Amino acid sequence: MSKEIFVIIEHRRGTIRDVSYELLTKANDFANNIGGSTAAVILGNELDEMVQHLKSSAHKIIALKNEKLGDFHSEYYQEALKSIIEERSPLLVMLGHTSASYDLAPALAVAMGLPLISGCSDLRLEGNKVITLNQVYGGKINAEYSFETEKGGIITLLPGSVPAKPGGLSAEVEEVNVSFEREFEDKVFIQFVESAAGEIDITQAEKIIAIGRGIKEEDNIAMIEEFAQSIGAVVACSRPIVDAGWLPKDRQVGSSGKTVKPKVYIALGISGDFQHLMGMRNADTIIAVNKDPNAPIFGAADYGIVDDLFKVVPAIKDKLAQL
Repeated sequence: MSKEIFVIIEHRRGTIRDVSYELLTKANDFANNIGGSTAAVILGNELDEMVQHLKSSAHKIIALKNEKLGDFHSEYYQEALKSIIEERSPLLVMLGHTSASYDLAPALAVAMGLPLISGCSDLRLEGNKVITLNQVYGGKINAEYSFETEKGGIITLLPGSVPAKPGGLSAEVEEVNVSFEREFEDKVFIQFVESAAGEIDITQAEKIIAIGRGIKEEDNIAMIEEFAQSIGAVVACSRPIVDAGWLPKDRQVGSSGKTVKPKVYIALGISGDFQHLMGMRNADTIIAVNKDPNAPIFGAADYGIVDDLFKVVPAIKDKLAQL
């Protein structure tokens, strides 16, 4: 078994997704700790430009090329990856925990007879075991899972688990022309449909005020919007607010919403389950207000206030007005 770490690069319409750079950051740290190396595995048709963007982030780039790989198709991706994994026997195959990997990773693991651990937030090597950290029961408990390295294994890493960092590497590039012995006609890529853009793009905001169940009633959102406007912030939310129909889906932060990286993130009345934390934990400064001192959000916060948000927000607003 080699000490090579395969990172499966996810891209969309010619652009590498942020989670791939996060994966490469974690993979490089892991490889450095075990004396291994990383290989960015990218599948597609026209890959030259994306390959150039990856060169500083991995020790090697393996470009699997075929016109059928131009758009994501789980069966063709599976066949191409199965072949290269069988040939190279990497210690670990890493994918982002995304909608694409939900489709690809379990099927690939079954086809190859490899263990799969999904939704990890961290990993390490101890002896002959890869050990992962997973959050369960809404982030209230950390669980460890492991597999032996004899045959290798597959993991999916939660987006936002680690901030992406420049790799400072200079990867050699290997191009592999892939051929397929059969057609997969039961599933056909038709088109890519971009979700409709809302009035506010929270992913581009430098300051965000996010609200959760603690807001209590829809009528109370007006107070938060006024506060946000006074400091040049936008209002976002956790999933319960969207489920209640109080704010649109494009304002939701979290693994089932959007990932944001503002300079300031103020969480009001948000308990902070791990799905929400995955969407905002890389903000530069996180300020949390919650009545529950044991709320998970405080574990991610730089500053925490244990109190009623309806007391705290007016006090902060008045103080800022004085300043």
